[in-house]
Amino acid sequence: SLVWAATPGMLFRKNRDSSIHPLDLSWVFGYNSSLAVHSLMDGEDRVLLYVSSHTVVIHDILRNKQFHLQGHTNVISCLCVSEDKRWVATADRGPDALIIVWDSYSGVPVCTIFESNSEDGVCAIAISQDAKYLVTISAATVQKVCVWRWTLPTEKAICSIELKPEFGNQDYVIFNPQNPHEFVSNSKTQVIFYLWVRQSQLWDKIKAWLLSLQTFRCLVGQFSQSVFHFNNTQALTGTSAGKLVVWDMDNPRTLPEELPARPHGITATKVVSMQEESLTMLKVLESCIVTGDVKGQVKFYDGQLRLLTIYSHDKVGPVQSISFSTILRDPPREAASLPGSSLPFLTSLSDSLNSVSLTLNRNFILSTSDATMFHVATDSTTFERIMKEAKKAVNAIACHPQEPLVAVGSHCGLLKVWEYKQTQYLVSRIFTEAGIQCLSYDPQGHFLAAGFTDGSVYILDAISLQSICKEFQLSKGPVTHISFSHDSKYLATADENYSVTVYKRVLQNGSTCWEHLAGLDSHYKPIRSILFGVHSDSNEPRLLSLGEDQQLVEYDLKNSIKDHLVVTHRNRLEQTAVPLCLTWYPQLGTESFFLTANNCYKMKLYNTTTKMCRKTLLGPTYGSPLEKIQILPRTSSADPQQRYLVYITKDKVGLQMLPIDGNPHKSSAFICHPDGASDFAISHDGRYIFTAGGKERTFMKWKVNLPALDAAACLGGEDLIPFYNLLDGGREGKFFRELEDYFYYVQLCSQGIETLEYRQVSTHIPLEEIPSVMRAIGFYPSEEEIEEMINEVKFSKQVDTGEEVTKINLGDFIKLYINHRPALGLSMKTIQRAFQVLGYDNKKGDKVIDRGDFLLLLQSRGEQMTEEELAECLTTLLGRRPRKGGSELGTCDLTGAAALTEEEIPAEITAEIFVADILGLPIAK
Repeated sequence: SLVWAATPGMLFRKNRDSSIHPLDLSWVFGYNSSLAVHSLMDGEDRVLLYVSSHTVVIHDILRNKQFHLQGHTNVISCLCVSEDKRWVATADRGPDALIIVWDSYSGVPVCTIFESNSEDGVCAIAISQDAKYLVTISAATVQKVCVWRWTLPTEKAICSIELKPEFGNQDYVIFNPQNPHEFVSNSKTQVIFYLWVRQSQLWDKIKAWLLSLQTFRCLVGQFSQSVFHFNNTQALTGTSAGKLVVWDMDNPRTLPEELPARPHGITATKVVSMQEESLTMLKVLESCIVTGDVKGQVKFYDGQLRLLTIYSHDKVGPVQSISFSTILRDPPREAASLPGSSLPFLTSLSDSLNSVSLTLNRNFILSTSDATMFHVATDSTTFERIMKEAKKAVNAIACHPQEPLVAVGSHCGLLKVWEYKQTQYLVSRIFTEAGIQCLSYDPQGHFLAAGFTDGSVYILDAISLQSICKEFQLSKGPVTHISFSHDSKYLATADENYSVTVYKRVLQNGSTCWEHLAGLDSHYKPIRSILFGVHSDSNEPRLLSLGEDQQLVEYDLKNSIKDHLVVTHRNRLEQTAVPLCLTWYPQLGTESFFLTANNCYKMKLYNTTTKMCRKTLLGPTYGSPLEKIQILPRTSSADPQQRYLVYITKDKVGLQMLPIDGNPHKSSAFICHPDGASDFAISHDGRYIFTAGGKERTFMKWKVNLPALDAAACLGGEDLIPFYNLLDGGREGKFFRELEDYFYYVQLCSQGIETLEYRQVSTHIPLEEIPSVMRAIGFYPSEEEIEEMINEVKFSKQVDTGEEVTKINLGDFIKLYINHRPALGLSMKTIQRAFQVLGYDNKKGDKVIDRGDFLLLLQSRGEQMTEEELAECLTTLLGRRPRKGGSELGTCDLTGAAALTEEEIPAEITAEIFVADILGLPIAK
């Protein structure tokens, strides 16, 4: 009913204030300049449709509004629009690729094709003139061409054909406007014509005819786009050499559906040299042929390829697409010569001009491959630039600490500042020397610091973007992180060479200036975070850096002098996991913490003074670990006692309720940039989150809706209910019953098995029994993990009550187990990677570890095992009993561990033998 009653422009009359999602996409900045831009409405309602990452944006330019078509989980790779501009078809590339047909009037997805016949998705798509059929070309190595009747409720292609690899990568396809049973595609070197027809309600396979560069005896160049001529007897292909290839068909091509298809005699009759510049775009509009080239020129030709008119401007880059208005303007009375542009009319073609006057008087939207859009009016003397976006990766983003301003930098050197409440562009600056990698405002909002890909650092005025002082060139590699101290006295950066550099603000001649203080190669692996804080006993800044080398380094800024950065503490935070991000945890209790997240989906709280791990918690598990985290500022409507965490993963942005306890219902995430989110920033009032899309060249504004997350957490259940659901089988399952049995069996063991005394059954077990129960239920923590678990429980109440906890109940044990166990279970891939590092290739080509080396590694590396411990473990695992009355297993004689290993363990151990035969664990197929 929504589609049936839809009318043009109704999208922007919808009420979009209410949302049921914790994060709602509010605005998309930037677009995919490699895809076409379409004009949906004309005249006073200038509405454009374009693609940004995985979202289709319908943008009302004059009213400054956007509507977003969301449904793809991968970056959209191609799109097409029907002749009447109502139906929009989009497709993507990647896992679970989709083809979606949208109603542009209502924004409703009217058809979704889940099985696109290719695991790699679609690289080209077209819609027929009657809007009944779609043709798609897959992005696989062996490409597949499919025709779909999208108006029918089916997910199967009505016909398809596989293309040979020698045809090249076909990346463009278009229907014959006068015959939906015919279409043409091309790669850079090949052109293929297709014909399909229905016989007795059965669909024949597509017939394909191949034509290549070898057909011609002259330099043709690479093919760009192909079209069918409006005379219905020819086709044209544009090339990078500025030429048009003309294809002739020797028989009529409008075939009744009931008749069998007959192959056409397709011949390349001539190659017409149109110009020297490469042709990038080719289009047929009514009785005109339109071309676009790398110099931004748009040329109109008649059916005999005679030039009619040229539109050009010196600021227009390579033409990517042209979309014409459906509204006709009155033709100009005489030609106009524009500043920077040309519009010559050829008087000798007066007859042709009369026949194509209607076509020539259509306004059009021109998009370029360098991410710029223009509106070109036939009765105007200027090209109106309506959008200019980043040409390269957008990795840097920062929000002003007091005003509704967001700064965005890209690798093309473009720095732009937007007012994000009204979505208005304010000011920009282009740096030609290098690309912008990171940005940061100081807490007072006076300065904007920028780190560049060439290692330079600029400190700019936050309003005018003019340099405060001369740039610094001290980093040997790209600057990856940049941050100000709370009092704006210090600026710290980190670069790809694992160095931390500190700058200090000074006064010279009564004006503010910055100088280099000191730098240090603090880490030996990439630095993930630099973090300023405040010392608890003073107002002095505190600086920390976190690296993938698992080291947390704290610096003494007060005692650091010129060219000497003092390190006060260096702590190793992880045993095996890699820490990825760091932030200060809000003061929700007596004790103060900082929070980290690692690549094992775990979040950890560390005491800010002792650096002791106080709690390990299960973090959000949305496909990839957390990459960056920040605490959401309080909003005026939020509960002052309730705080939230903002994070990004590889491709998602999310919210997490605090305090963190491992409850999965307290977290929510949404896909923001399928090709990788590079950075994010939060508005000063906590109402908006901005995410940068890296190589997608886009960034997005998300509106925060905290009540929606609160509601989701409440619906997930209270107390232990969310944690029961994380157990295999839940509260009523076999696993929980076994856990209860182990829990009470430990109580029996602690009181003595063979006793006649009255037993005291309780709901608690001693802390020292935690490792035994964990191992019994299938979680095998290391000694360090055991110590962290016991300390977590033991000191959980010490700060508040001064007492140590000595026992744990079943509910707390379940929380402890869920938060500490591997988030994704025991992985066979992890063990195989260890064998690849430690082992060697045997004669069969398998990765193996020598038996002697295997035993030596267990006794000398990592958490070293003694010979007795090793012998006891092997005896238990291999089902043997120690000898009585003689030497214990683990002694050097062959009657002990040595004899056991020679008998039970092969000389060469593979990962599969280790898991199945020694550990006795099942291997998933």
